[in-house]
Amino acid sequence: MIQGPRSPHPCGPADIRAVDLDAVLHGLPPCTPRVEAYIASLPLREPFRISDHVFRSVDTLVVHLETDGCHGEGEAAGVYYLGDEPPAMKARLLAGGWMAGGLAGLEKALPAGGARNALDCAFWDLEAQRTGQPVWRLLGMTPPRPLLTTFTIGAATPEKMAADALAHRQARALKLKLDGSPVDAERIRAVRAARPDVWLGVDANRALAPATLDRLLPVLDQAGVSLIEQPFPVGRDAVLGDMDLPMPVAADESAQGLADLEPLAGLYDMVNIKLDKCGGLTEGLRMVRRARELGMSVMVGNMLGSSLAMAPAWLLGQFCEIVDLDGPTFLSADRNPGVTYRDGHVECAGVWGGF
Repeated sequence: MIQGPRSPHPCGPADIRAVDLDAVLHGLPPCTPRVEAYIASLPLREPFRISDHVFRSVDTLVVHLETDGCHGEGEAAGVYYLGDEPPAMKARLLAGGWMAGGLAGLEKALPAGGARNALDCAFWDLEAQRTGQPVWRLLGMTPPRPLLTTFTIGAATPEKMAADALAHRQARALKLKLDGSPVDAERIRAVRAARPDVWLGVDANRALAPATLDRLLPVLDQAGVSLIEQPFPVGRDAVLGDMDLPMPVAADESAQGLADLEPLAGLYDMVNIKLDKCGGLTEGLRMVRRARELGMSVMVGNMLGSSLAMAPAWLLGQFCEIVDLDGPTFLSADRNPGVTYRDGHVECAGVWGGF
């Protein structure tokens, strides 16, 4: 069996128990900022294909908050497969009803999803300016560090995916998109042959059936695949309880927010937290703590977007075993300043949150 590196987080995650989130939220001074929001269209360098969708560009909602000469920004793409898209997100946000409670009240004032994510992250950015402290310090964290990130390869021909794997020269961890077709096995073999040195995971985005996964298992095992992400459709999670898999399985689409975690415990080894799904950094931190209590590992992912969307997720990534924050690498152009990718690591200093 080919053995790639087994954990893409070289130093181990920080301890979420050091963060007293409720105390932080209740200690923030009241704030009723002025809000502006617009939709940004971000073209991709080339089409990016997953099992049920082809991305050629990504639209995001960008939120600006301002009060007393301080301002904050947040960005969210929403969750396309739930119909949570920027025009509806913008309308929900501008309808108001969330201002009175400030950052601490967003979880009750807005449903989980992209609108709350953009607003939540903009509030944290604003609080960093208002208090003169970076968000990590407000939360009682140690200074954030560069994190080893996976780089994702879209579903294509085995030859194209192998070429893409070679093009990611700096990558030390790769994630392959599968679509449930017979060519999946050749995709895995081709990428592993091209990059025998990297940690390797696969993501089916709900495209597999139990029989399909059974047929793939020898190939996954031989290739040293370290993680299978969301193999089955949402609602079919219980099937995993009857399967003896040689590598961990992560929930993505099945784990939208905090309430989803308990039913998934014992079926999945890991949960993929995305701020667009759960509604922002605040809920994401709560999900990390609850996943740990339930005995699950944690990863952080993204729904594509610019560096502004990655920076809050990078802060959450400090608590995660696996980090998947390569969204800006798909764009034709990123914002400036943007995240830094170096030696397979991602660092977001100077982008958001006062750090």
